[in-house]
Amino acid sequence: MEYRQLGTSGLMVPELSFGAGTFGGRGELFEAWGTTGAQEARRLVDICLDAGVTMFDTADVYSGGASEEVLGQAVKGRRDRVLLSTKTGLPMGDGPHDAGTSRTRLIRACEDALRRLGTDYIDLFQLHAFDAATPVEEVLDALDQLVRAGKVRHTGVSNFSGWQLMKSLAAAERHGRPRYAAHQVYYSLVGRDYEWELMPLAADQGVGAVVWSPLGWGRLTGKVRRGQPLPEHSRLHRTADYGPPVADEDLYRVVDVLDEIAQETGRSIPQIAINWLLQRPTVSSVIIGARNEEQLLQNLGAVGWALTPDQIARLDAASARPAPYPYYPYYRQEAFARLSPPIVR
Repeated sequence: MEYRQLGTSGLMVPELSFGAGTFGGRGELFEAWGTTGAQEARRLVDICLDAGVTMFDTADVYSGGASEEVLGQAVKGRRDRVLLSTKTGLPMGDGPHDAGTSRTRLIRACEDALRRLGTDYIDLFQLHAFDAATPVEEVLDALDQLVRAGKVRHTGVSNFSGWQLMKSLAAAERHGRPRYAAHQVYYSLVGRDYEWELMPLAADQGVGAVVWSPLGWGRLTGKVRRGQPLPEHSRLHRTADYGPPVADEDLYRVVDVLDEIAQETGRSIPQIAINWLLQRPTVSSVIIGARNEEQLLQNLGAVGWALTPDQIARLDAASARPAPYPYYPYYRQEAFARLSPPIVR
């Protein structure tokens, strides 16, 4: 397992992290993801640690806190061997301070996460969404308070737009507050929007990408194919509307090339899709999930080898989409490259 620097922070993270969204299984969405209990979760953690996967990601909203509780039980007795990453900001109730990232919410959410995880510090504490109702200075002050108290080691965000992240980074620099080390983002072969603005921002500002849903919300498993019905047991039957949309033909075009490369390499489609992400600029860690040992071992096979430049180029071409405004007028004109060199071509 390769370890990478998280942005420009001093934290070294494994190139693959484990997502504990399958732990707990409470509620319609998370029950469809998985219903892993403490005993099975401990076994999955064992496999991860044996493979060098030391970072485990969760959130308070996952199964209403049950994911954090199960993860805490699974890592009990080996806290010094793991990095715990969690998120807050999405609604956890109907009260006035049950959503958002106000000082009151952040401090309470951190205390709740510490209790559920059974630890006295969180390695990476992330804002799950931007809270436009709370001044960024208040957010940064609260996070600084948690860092100074030793309850949080590093901070990050998730699903921020470019202006939201840049505004926060500028305020942190202006007021001498901890800068966000990580941006947890959706990025996959069927979802490359991250590249247009957030990737150049991350490269310029030294923010590491922690990628969620690298298999395109479960579409890049090799089981979703042109001319075939959706498999009976696919979670997409219940969860497709919750995740990023993908046009069928866009998906099939990528899967066709993944099939070709699978024949060439002897690797599975998920392994190829994850390996492609690991070659992309600014990516610090890719979060893999698994409902059982078989899925986990399969995803762990995404590391220890590399796609060839030709294979990467074919995947790039199959997954390419027109640039959105305001990027497309100049992206097509090579003469403008010297003004704003693209990170990804």
